[in-house]
Amino acid sequence: MRGKGVARGYAIGRAVVMGAAALEVAHYRIASADVESECRRLRDALARAQAEFHHLASNLPEDAPRELGAMLNVHGLLLGDPLLADEAQALIRDRHYNAEWALTAQGQLLGEQFDAMEDEYLRERGGDVRQVIERVLHVLSGTPALLSAETVCSGSGGEPLVVIAHDISPADMLRLRGARFSAFATDLGGPTSHTAIVARSMGVPAVVAMGNVRDIVRDGDMIIVDGASGTVLVNPSQNMLEQYRGLQRVYADERAELELLRDEPSITLDGISVRLEANIELPEEAPAALAAGAQAIGLFRSEFLFMGRSELPGEEEQYQAYASVVKVMAGRPVTIRTLDIGADKTLDDEVTVATNPALGQRAIRYCLARPEMFATQLRAILRASAHGPVRLLIPMIAHMHEVEATFAAIASARRELDARGQAYAAHIPVGAMVEIPAIAIAIEPFAQVLDFLSIGTNDLIQYVLAIDRGDHDVAGLYDPLHPAVLRLLAHTINAGERAGKPVAVCGEMAGDSRYTRLLLGLGLSEFSMHSQQLLDVKREVRRAHSNALRAKVANVLNRALPVDLAKLEQA
Repeated sequence: MRGKGVARGYAIGRAVVMGAAALEVAHYRIASADVESECRRLRDALARAQAEFHHLASNLPEDAPRELGAMLNVHGLLLGDPLLADEAQALIRDRHYNAEWALTAQGQLLGEQFDAMEDEYLRERGGDVRQVIERVLHVLSGTPALLSAETVCSGSGGEPLVVIAHDISPADMLRLRGARFSAFATDLGGPTSHTAIVARSMGVPAVVAMGNVRDIVRDGDMIIVDGASGTVLVNPSQNMLEQYRGLQRVYADERAELELLRDEPSITLDGISVRLEANIELPEEAPAALAAGAQAIGLFRSEFLFMGRSELPGEEEQYQAYASVVKVMAGRPVTIRTLDIGADKTLDDEVTVATNPALGQRAIRYCLARPEMFATQLRAILRASAHGPVRLLIPMIAHMHEVEATFAAIASARRELDARGQAYAAHIPVGAMVEIPAIAIAIEPFAQVLDFLSIGTNDLIQYVLAIDRGDHDVAGLYDPLHPAVLRLLAHTINAGERAGKPVAVCGEMAGDSRYTRLLLGLGLSEFSMHSQQLLDVKREVRRAHSNALRAKVANVLNRALPVDLAKLEQA
């Protein structure tokens, strides 16, 4: 079976299948005389489940990811949302549904509304609704939690275990921490799902978005999870098991060999120094980036501090988060991207469905339309700069007036901090994400006024080729090697060189070692990626001859066909 690999590695183990009570509830109509008692039974179950979420959030272990508490609190708040609680009771009163039927019927309606949203993050939040409903159904039936750490630890006679689930809630992920498991495979999820975030932080393979893996796999089945290709094999043959055990050994040896490069300089064969930086989503990931040998944080996606919660983080909370990363990096630069959110991905319970969210009010457009929220974030970032070098990165810039408005907002934030007597760095470099074709084509004036540029290849490729990567009908046309994409990359990098401004790539291309030589040939000398990809890229850098690659790539840029990466391997 195939899904989306979100954490690399190979795992072989016995399946532990997490059940889904929502699919197994009884459906029957109650008598008129029992309506109020049935509503009371549902309210009591909602309250008990809500209390459990709050208890878990208040008693998190010290090593739990910080976002887990926020996720649990959001799940508790969902249980009191009138769209769930009141509407489910209305079904009991109006249609005489039993409590379980009413709850799952309303949950299905809400889930369909989430599934219809174009934004990937919001679609995944539909999973939160399903998870809280399953928790309430367990309370109604008197059964225990979906899966406990004790269950995992007690089974399988010492063999590694693979968790198979429709989805994994934060509450159950908390119970799984410290248990003996080797991989995850889920029907739902994506790169920003709870499963993906925690799997990456724990360094275990994970495959999500499989569709129906939980319906097919049974407890005790032998499972192979290939987190690199997104493949899951169920009850494989002995030959296949031996093949993957061999791959496990090779992968382990490769990682051990790569670890030897951690403290080695990132320099090409012809002496060109290449800066390798890490992308992070949460402050807790900074130590792993440092341990992997990152020379800086090239992209701190600040929006993950805002997501999965009922209220915006205040200035002090944001300051503490940013400052903690700056302190961990101990003098190495930290590039913080301002809030990249918008369209139907809202932060204040307002759902605005844009005709095309990718072209709507998102990122810097969203922030400039909410000056108070933007000012709060800017003040927090400025205050963090008192602890070490910070760079401020603005996403989705297309117009010079957006740059000017951002400069004005930063100046205003400085004045507010001056009035308070709070410290910040005298100079904070300000850069722009190059992810809209308009700025890539007309890059020269932006390169003059900005301190640095960072190319977000994920969005740039989508906008250049008019392809939604989430649309299965056209996803195969998503091509980082398209000549138009490469020419824009080359144009941007060259403009930065002429202006004397550093240019980085922080999109997926930077962390994919297949493209390292190509990017070196385009003149790139600053790569930013997930810390787990850093050593693979460093190995390619140390094997490459930069000037020879520049000559080869220059010869193919004007061709109509995509670049043949195999022809760059000898340089």
